[in-house]
Amino acid sequence: MVFSSYFATASLLAIASAQSSCGPSPSGKVRPSIASGYKWQVVATNLARPRGIGFDDQERLLVVESGSGSLSAHTLSEDGSGCVTVNSSTNVVTGLSLNHGIAFDSKNRMLYASNTNETYGWQYNSSAVSVSNQQTLSAPGMLVISFGSLSNLDLSATDVDSGTASVKAFNLTNRTSTYTYQTDGLLLGWGLRNEVGLAEHPGTGGIWGVENSADQITRHGVDVHATNPGEELNFLGYANGTESKQEGSNFGYPWCFSAWNPSILPDNGQIEVGTQFAIDASSDLDNQNKTDAFCANQTQSRLVFNSHMAPLDIKFNDTGRQAWITFHGSWNSPNPVGYKLSVVNFTDSGEPVDALTSKTAAADIFGNANNSVCPNDCFRPVAMALDSRGRIFLSSDATGEIYLVTRDESAAGTPTTSASSSTSSPSSATSSKTSAGVGMSSEYSSSILILSWLSILAFIYM
Repeated sequence: MVFSSYFATASLLAIASAQSSCGPSPSGKVRPSIASGYKWQVVATNLARPRGIGFDDQERLLVVESGSGSLSAHTLSEDGSGCVTVNSSTNVVTGLSLNHGIAFDSKNRMLYASNTNETYGWQYNSSAVSVSNQQTLSAPGMLVISFGSLSNLDLSATDVDSGTASVKAFNLTNRTSTYTYQTDGLLLGWGLRNEVGLAEHPGTGGIWGVENSADQITRHGVDVHATNPGEELNFLGYANGTESKQEGSNFGYPWCFSAWNPSILPDNGQIEVGTQFAIDASSDLDNQNKTDAFCANQTQSRLVFNSHMAPLDIKFNDTGRQAWITFHGSWNSPNPVGYKLSVVNFTDSGEPVDALTSKTAAADIFGNANNSVCPNDCFRPVAMALDSRGRIFLSSDATGEIYLVTRDESAAGTPTTSASSSTSSPSSATSSKTSAGVGMSSEYSSSILILSWLSILAFIYM
């Protein structure tokens, strides 16, 4: 599923505090804000730390509730004004400590979910809202797996054969035996700390990831962690057979990190936003480190974002001209950052519009009115799911909520930039119902299954 090009967004948008026109009130003291041209509402509350979400073929909302380890299904209803509410709920799977990943294969009526150790698949009966024939993962196409670091600075990531902090692709079509992550599969990249969100570009087939970078770093004896390193958007090559020069390359972790605020970095004469720089030796790294010259030869990210915002999910629109990203929010920043849904513009050729040195590539669409009260009194977005009408459903684990973000048809207009104005109007095939959403199409065949923040699995139908 992918977003349509109906929404064009500015590179910088003013986020204004706004009340929802319908639905339950946000939890506690949470006060959301929304960019002009959009509106929001709360759809569900009192969930047990909802993480991964999706839809079945009956448009039921499927939710992995990590707080209870269960998978629940929620039948939605909508009134004439477009207000969406939960009509009924049921537990579909319990007792497996499910924690994040979920995907539904409507063609084969298979439901997939995972915990930190295993991936499960079931035959899913959407009429009865039940599962049967539990099995380990069996999916067509390509399985893309991101295996994250096991600590803040993980020395094992320096050994490519360890499998730590890497992303691989596995062909499941002709699989005859169980894969071993460390020795099997196509290596897309390594030296990637925690590539939590993964997506396939609908035009090029390229695999893109958003990375949670490190905390508490120092350089030349100076604590620089307040505004460094930047979170990353990385291009990881292809899982469809297309060759890439950087396929299997090293992105530098745990020796090298991308600069967000070069001004506070000691010896920063050659360092710009996005430049890879070396950090101090530490006990975590066996009292070793590398040089800036070494880091200059590692694969760079394509974009960087404000430090510690913790990106967790990424979705492309159907043209590939926008990538939507959830930022879960910081714990290691002196000033709370993140806690929002943003969008990044891409070119027709499948590259970010902004340069690596940009600090304004991500346009903020939905966030909290006052980040100074975060994390305690803020929603924290995790995953996105899109219904057949293109509306964004967004999970917030900290508040136990599901939010809905749609286009506000009553607004004066949708903000645009020169980079995106060519996609600011709907295509002739877009119905009036679809245009109320963010145009997410259900026709695109790829689907990403995110399993956990340490060990991430994704499967892509190709």
